Amino acid sequence: MTPEEEARQQIDHLLHLAGWSLQDAKAINLYASRGVAVREFSLKPGHGEADYLLYIDGKAAGVVEAKPAGFTLTGVETQSEKYGKGLPDDLPAWRRPLPLLYQSTGVETRFTNGLDPDPRSRQVFAFHRPETLAEWLGTPGTVGEARLRRQLMVAEHREGYGTPGTLLHGLRNMPPQNPAGLWPVQARAIQNLERSLAEGRQRSLVQMATGSGKTYMACHLVYRLIKHAGARRVLFLVDRSNLGRQTLREFQGFTTPDDGRKFTELYNVQQLQSNHIDDVSRVCIATIQRVYSMLKGEELDPELEEQSAFEMLPLRKEPMPVEYNPAIPIETFDVIITDECHRSIYNLWRQVLEYFDAFLIGMTATPSKQTLGFFNQNLVMEYNHEQAVADGVNVDFDIYRILTEITEQGSKVDAGYHVDRRNRQTRAVRWEQLDDDLAYAPNQLDRDVVSPDQIRTVIRTFRDRLFTDIFPGRTEVPKTLVFAKDDSHADDIVQIIREEFGRGNEFAQKITYKTTGAKPEDLIQAFRTSYFPRIAVTVDMIATGTDIRPLEVVLFMRNIRSRNFFEQMKGRGVRIISPTEFQSVTPDSSHKTRFVIVDAVGVTEKDLADSYSLDRQPTVPFEKLLDAVARGNREPDVLSSLASRLARLDRQMTPSDRSALEEITKGVSLTDITASLVRAVDPDAAVEAASRATGQSEPTEEAIAQARRDLLEAAARPLAANPEFRQRLVDIRRSYEQTIDTVSQDRLLNAGYSADAAEHARTLVRSFEQFIAEHRDEITALQVLYSRPYRQRLTYREIKALADALQTPPRALTPDRLWAAYQQLERSRVRGSGQRMLSDVVSLVRFATGQDKELAPFADHVGERFDAWLGVQAQTGRTFTPEQRRWLGAIRDHVAGSVSMGLEDFQLSPFDQQGGLGRAYTLFGQDLQALLDELNRELVA
Repeated sequence: MTPEEEARQQIDHLLHLAGWSLQDAKAINLYASRGVAVREFSLKPGHGEADYLLYIDGKAAGVVEAKPAGFTLTGVETQSEKYGKGLPDDLPAWRRPLPLLYQSTGVETRFTNGLDPDPRSRQVFAFHRPETLAEWLGTPGTVGEARLRRQLMVAEHREGYGTPGTLLHGLRNMPPQNPAGLWPVQARAIQNLERSLAEGRQRSLVQMATGSGKTYMACHLVYRLIKHAGARRVLFLVDRSNLGRQTLREFQGFTTPDDGRKFTELYNVQQLQSNHIDDVSRVCIATIQRVYSMLKGEELDPELEEQSAFEMLPLRKEPMPVEYNPAIPIETFDVIITDECHRSIYNLWRQVLEYFDAFLIGMTATPSKQTLGFFNQNLVMEYNHEQAVADGVNVDFDIYRILTEITEQGSKVDAGYHVDRRNRQTRAVRWEQLDDDLAYAPNQLDRDVVSPDQIRTVIRTFRDRLFTDIFPGRTEVPKTLVFAKDDSHADDIVQIIREEFGRGNEFAQKITYKTTGAKPEDLIQAFRTSYFPRIAVTVDMIATGTDIRPLEVVLFMRNIRSRNFFEQMKGRGVRIISPTEFQSVTPDSSHKTRFVIVDAVGVTEKDLADSYSLDRQPTVPFEKLLDAVARGNREPDVLSSLASRLARLDRQMTPSDRSALEEITKGVSLTDITASLVRAVDPDAAVEAASRATGQSEPTEEAIAQARRDLLEAAARPLAANPEFRQRLVDIRRSYEQTIDTVSQDRLLNAGYSADAAEHARTLVRSFEQFIAEHRDEITALQVLYSRPYRQRLTYREIKALADALQTPPRALTPDRLWAAYQQLERSRVRGSGQRMLSDVVSLVRFATGQDKELAPFADHVGERFDAWLGVQAQTGRTFTPEQRRWLGAIRDHVAGSVSMGLEDFQLSPFDQQGGLGRAYTLFGQDLQALLDELNRELVA
């Protein structure tokens, strides 16, 4: 069979799967099916012969030009266009030239939709169904309302291209957006995305900081795409099921800007939980693994969707194989949005995304180079954390470092002491006296050795510093998320947190995939909206995407190597929250103004990258690595991780276990097997082996690739070909218990804000003091505050104008951020934590300019001066009735919040409820104005 014949055979197969009836030119029956593909159809003289002429409902609509595999197809487009113009004049056609043009090798297929404005070919996974093309041509079907309106106009545009029935035409004629209810960054993202889509760009990427409202923005965009552009169905991809439920709630709560109704009142939104897509669904929410199982025609265990797609198949480095599924044609979705999916979605799962003939929109807070590459470097929006903080969309963060001796140096237990041994699987504990010294390094903590006092020292330090250093003046434990190394480590942490804080089960909860009794989703919801739990301990279930707005502390008790993953984990704390929502779960604070990263492992001090240690699959169980090798997996990452685990096991093994293994392997040591695996994954080793095999100093790429395959196969063979050896390795590893070091006492080396946090604080303070110096003659409030005594009375309006100027980007200097900065740098001179009152700007300016030696809340200053003023009045014989004292106290409180008090303010609460200005005159007589002037002078001076 020639290459051309093989290509025709594969094209026939793809057309058949898509619902086309394949016919030869000598045996045409246009009634056989709605879509008929006629092979080798002769065209008008000078136009040659079309490999396939496509008929829809008895009228010609397009052509398919076939080429052998490997043929580049962009050069074939001209030939297809020529065929499109060559239909004999006496034959019926939907329009002329024929608008639907395919070029295919059976392996690669490109499609040009001549109905689009400025038609441009694009790669497609397979052929479209005849029913879909009929809709595009103008036959009403299940289409978007805007597209259907445009299709009714098609009859007026029978000739030429650019008819108004296509999605691209709709995208180019979108009405201006209504920005009501949108943050400026969300409005810009929608505008930029719509521009990219209108330009026909198949892939667009949005980078928006965590907490800046990506999902809400996407809801707004999807509404516009359906209503105004005519999108039939949108797929919204999430990384895990709980994020899908979160997204569904976002759509359910989204109020359309022009209609005023909820999105779900107008359009059906379906979270896919089976292989069925409702015909009426306009938005489908799903995990990538769910969509993959649907394409494979297999049911998926819902529990597998609770895990990240990245974690679910970490051993695979090749894209997931996908074949055409007639039940889910390539045109099922017009637009696919991927929300915070791990970067692996763009290599391991890319064929799932590329299966659909749809616009792809990616949304992420942390784009990697790989993600940018997948989206053709089309980054339509960049909005980082710093910009989000400046705009008030994110809260800023500080880093608080806890350094302990065992965390940094490990420890040693001398022979003769007793330790506990805990079975890794059953967690059963036994007691044992050490015959030899037990020394362990920091990287063995919580894996080979557990030091309860090391965990306790970290937690105790966090507890003791929480209300003095981290959140001074607070009394309630802030919502805190702790990242542990694994489920066992999380279990130990939870128990110690409860003990050290002296609280019950509801105070601290473990939220991992192994949590039972309560669904993790319910625990997450309680953590988000209820008072308890105050502290949640997880491994990575809440690491990405999950929205926990009240969160104020992120405590790292595990190391992270990936910069992107760290940024995602850190991002759990950046989200803003309304004062009402915040106070409902954290009663002792009115506003969330920042969050704190408590670093107990030094993760913020390391250079993070997307590179990994020898153990490149640290979350994959040992048994799964062995099983993968047995099944033929020779991925370098798998063998590298296996080498790391075997080397670790080799160091632990007893002489008798080592001897038993070598008996099974006929004398080959575990050390030799490990060394072979390490060498096999070394790129230089492949080059050396290829040089020896070919005798060339610079072997070809093909020779190097073959040498690499040979090395990997040879290194894996001792494991893959010996089931007894693999099982013995598993049994030996299970027999080694975790040592519980109850002897070593940890010691706190240091606890405090990191050098970076201190420098950040200094930068804020310098910016503030520089602003004051530069604008002292321009801003009224600064003019008044620089003059002592004040030449005029400060007003609330003037203080607000100063605060607004300070908060204007790029400075974003809020009273809360400035207060926290001074607290870090000059703790001994800072009293209280500010009252989140605008008037605290007065205290900050006075302290920054040296007028006050201590930074204290403005309300404290007012209260102290009021008490002093009352004392002076008593000494001079001036007395007040109890009701006058109550009114004077209310005047004091008003001055504390608004900087001054005038006659007009008696119309405000609480005065208006007690008689207002009239009652004030009754109580204080004609001296009222003089009294107010005196209080304004004395209390604010």
